[in-house]
Amino acid sequence: MRITELLKRDTVLIEIDSTSKNSVIDELVDVLDQAGRLNNKELFKEAILKREGQSTTGIGEGIAIPHAKTSAVKIPSIAFGRSNEGINYDSLDGQPAHLFFMIAASEGADNAHLETLSRLSTLLMDEEFRSSLLGAENADEVIRLIDHKEKTLNSDEEEIKKDSSRPFVLAVTACPTGIAHTYMAADSLKAKARELNVDLKVETNGSTGVKNELSIDDINRATAIIVAADKQVDVNRFDGKHVIQVPVAEGIRKPKELIERAVKQEAPIFHSNNKGSSAESSPKNGLGIYKHLMNGVSNMLPFVVGGGILIALAFAFGGIHAKGPIAELLMKIGGTGAFSYLVPILAGFIASSIADRPGFAPGVVGGFLAANAGSGFLGGLIAGFLAGYVVVGLKKLFSNLPNSLEGIKPVLLYPVFGLLITGVLMELVVNPPVTYLNSGLTHWLSSLNGGNAILLGLILGGMMAVDMGGPINKAAFTFGIAAIAANNFGPHAAVMAGGMVPPLGIALATTIFKSKFTEMERKSGITNYIMGISFITEGAIPFAAADPVRVIVSSVVGSAIAGGLAMAFGITLPAPHGGIFVIPLVNKPFMYLFVIFIGAFITAIMLGIWKKRVTE
Repeated sequence: MRITELLKRDTVLIEIDSTSKNSVIDELVDVLDQAGRLNNKELFKEAILKREGQSTTGIGEGIAIPHAKTSAVKIPSIAFGRSNEGINYDSLDGQPAHLFFMIAASEGADNAHLETLSRLSTLLMDEEFRSSLLGAENADEVIRLIDHKEKTLNSDEEEIKKDSSRPFVLAVTACPTGIAHTYMAADSLKAKARELNVDLKVETNGSTGVKNELSIDDINRATAIIVAADKQVDVNRFDGKHVIQVPVAEGIRKPKELIERAVKQEAPIFHSNNKGSSAESSPKNGLGIYKHLMNGVSNMLPFVVGGGILIALAFAFGGIHAKGPIAELLMKIGGTGAFSYLVPILAGFIASSIADRPGFAPGVVGGFLAANAGSGFLGGLIAGFLAGYVVVGLKKLFSNLPNSLEGIKPVLLYPVFGLLITGVLMELVVNPPVTYLNSGLTHWLSSLNGGNAILLGLILGGMMAVDMGGPINKAAFTFGIAAIAANNFGPHAAVMAGGMVPPLGIALATTIFKSKFTEMERKSGITNYIMGISFITEGAIPFAAADPVRVIVSSVVGSAIAGGLAMAFGITLPAPHGGIFVIPLVNKPFMYLFVIFIGAFITAIMLGIWKKRVTE
């Protein structure tokens, strides 16, 4: 199937009207919907935004490829849009995007469809081709250029002939959806390998499954292996080899650096944790603990956000004690339901990140035991790592069992021994001291006043602005949730204030200091008002990416002051969420709004004075 079978005249916008990332997505979704390619416009947009939440699809070089594979797609299609002025799309290289390809893959799309879509990424790696698309005068010319380029690619493409005198490098690429980034990284690496005169074989882990799978002979001959992936892939087969592990975006943006590192073997030798099973992997690198922790936190957050909003609504309907049938129902769903799973889910997904699927059940049970014993989030963190490494140990222990017993490992041996060992250690070793420590922490939080409370507020508020939705932000947010669970409602008030300040401060700066921002930034600033009052700190990220020092420092100062003032004034928030939705539940709502405004105003003034005047 050819690309032009999916891209038609009615899905080409030769000049889009949008001036921001969100409006580009809306406009291209509308194009596909009006062309009759979608079953459900809203569900498709939701799938697109979900993919954007995993990592930006602004891949750099002026290109953005928003994409989704969902049942909301009636007919697999591609929508094309072009902006000669360029749009801030949170691109990997920080540059505006000019060419937009929105890929709509149906849930049941066959391999032919998905391989056609992946071929598009290959075409876009050619700078001359991109330039020709920017100069196209109409939809017919866009389609003609793509069709011609695809024919040329098909006729010229051939495998590199292997030469034993040259370095032989392997690569594996994978992204969460496996449609665009997987293949763009592969094509970028292959193109650069040709330039560097290096033999390269790339395995892609895409939506159509594993393609060009690396053989045992390939691995044995390889100088080194590059793993450019944002999801778990099989790395145990690379035991004893030099392995470079990076996000898939680096495969797209830094192919020369990666290949040169591989040729020079500038990477640690990988040692497998699970030689007995090539289907399970447990990558080890310097960011391993962070990756495991973030896997737990990111999977816990939907329970926090969904349950938190329902709890806030329960308070809104029934007061601080949530009295009345509606309030009690909402509290049952959000509190008794969603919030009861926070610690088990956190522990379960940390464990599964470490030991793959066999670690999930021991992790969940360990987290449940921690929550019931009163050791809280700290006990849950310990349970997750404990369960994960217990199962990793079991895999090593059982690796020498006869092959005839291989099938009973995941269904019998790992669950039984994993649950038993994790449960015993949690109940007899971990929970008693951690529960005592947790009680002491609760008492300390409750006794905070004066300077100590202000210092805690300053720290929590500032943490919310350091990485704006990243691990430091999430750590502060999780601390606030834990404090609420301990019936201390002050810390989360500081957390919420700190999280609202960055987008609101940037929005105020773009309004007050218009000459310091481009027209596009001023328009984006307006959306930051909405994001700020909705407790979406991530609204500040595009500005931070473009001007990190000024934006982050100004935001941290404003957020820290807001958090410190919230604690100084004794402001409390019983709802485990933020934004204007929960302002009525704050004990001093008007004072709280004032605190948030002060923090945002300080950020805006610092940023406005610090930034240089722009010339458009």
